[in-house]
Parts: sequence; structure tokens; C-alpha cells
Amino acid sequence: MTESRHEQVVQRQFGAQASAYLSSAVHAQGEEFAQLRERLSATAGARVLDLGCGAGHVSFQVAPLAGEVVAYDLSAEMLDVVASAAAERGLGNIRTERGAAESLAFADGEFDFVFSRYSTHHWRDVGQALREVRRVLKPGGAACFIDVAAPGLPLLDTYLQTVEVLRDTSHVRDYSPAEWARLIGEAGLVFESGKRQRLRLEFSSWVERMRTPEVMRQAIRALQLSVGAEVRDYFEIAEDGSFSTDVLVLWASN
Repeated sequence: MTESRHEQVVQRQFGAQASAYLSSAVHAQGEEFAQLRERLSATAGARVLDLGCGAGHVSFQVAPLAGEVVAYDLSAEMLDVVASAAAERGLGNIRTERGAAESLAFADGEFDFVFSRYSTHHWRDVGQALREVRRVLKPGGAACFIDVAAPGLPLLDTYLQTVEVLRDTSHVRDYSPAEWARLIGEAGLVFESGKRQRLRLEFSSWVERMRTPEVMRQAIRALQLSVGAEVRDYFEIAEDGSFSTDVLVLWASN
């Protein structure tokens, strides 16, 4: 079997379905967007890095309030979707740049804000990426990370990581709030706040969006049916496989 680096796995997973993420309700909607806009509105002409931008939903939400938004992602196909959609929406202050989170091609202190939504669980080395975030943030700049949060209990954590990687082989890890606090501190950032939200995921669209192979879908369903009541109750697993998970909205500053 031909080996491939993690970055190649990520590109393979996301390139072919870039357009699906643009129309995904899970990615296009969220109460956290209001928090990003509110924080940004206090800084005129701010430069924003949308790190792991995917189909660009954060970029589109904040661009009207920003001086410039750099939509940054590993997938060239995702960036093509962002550039096309930005042009259609008349958002001329969005530009795209391709690269990995662990190696940001920017000078020190270039950005007032770094926002990252539903991306960090794909990063090969989240600690290195957070150190890069700190480096490219201006003194006093702020970062917001939004992603699925792992429960603190090993039983629940193991289940979550398992279904995530069965659905998407580019998955690395969903981090718990405690892990996030440690990683933020180790990177030299200052933890400001962390808020949990619940997210309901409809099973069929969740696996279709990632083109999960049928054998993997069956494995997820078999696991859902065989786990204990504690797991089923926590994730609110329904008969059709739909479930709920925690999302963490974390703010940090430089």
C-alpha cells in the first residue's frame, strides 16, 4: 500500500467535496458568528486570518467588518470555492492562501485576529499550529477556536474519536476543554474564555458530506448500537444514527 502523509490525506478527503461544504447548513449557520462579528467590530480595519477556512463561512461572515481577510487552507479546491463565492458576494477584501496550519507563511504580528472553525481536529500538530498563531498575532491580538469538544470521560472520548475517524480518515483528535487550556498555555497564549454549545448532526448528511465509504458507515452504526446506555444518552443517539455533540468556542489573546 502506498503511504501518504497526513496533509495528503486531508487534501484527498476535502478536495472532491469542497462545494458540499459551501452549502452545508452545519457550517453555514452558528450562534458563534455573532461573537466573531461583535469582537471584530471594535477594531477598525482589522486584518483577519481565517485558519483552516474550509468553504469560507467565517470569512464571509466577518469580511464586511474587516480591512482584509486571508482565507487559509490546505485544500486548493476549498480555496477555489472561497474565491469564487467571495467574488459572487462582492467581498473584494478576501484573499486566499494555501498552506498548513503548522507553518504559516506570514510575518510576525501580521494579524489582529485569527479565527478557526471546525478545522483544528484535522491538524497534525496542534501545539505547533498554536505557536504559529501566537507568532502571527499582533501583541494584544485575539484568537477564537471553534470545534467539536471531546468529553472529559475516557468512555465517551473513546467513542467520539472512533466514530470521527471512521467517518473521516483525516481526523486527528477532538480535544477536551482541559486539553485546550493546556495547549493554549503551552503555546504562550492567554486563555480568555471557553463556552460549550450543543450541535445536532443528522447522520445521512454527516456521512454524505465526507463521502464516507459504506463499510465505514456500517461500522459506525454497529458501534452506535453496541455501546452502553451512558454513551447513547450523552450523545443523544437516535434510531437513524443522528446524534448530538459538544462544540467549544474558545477565546485566547496574545
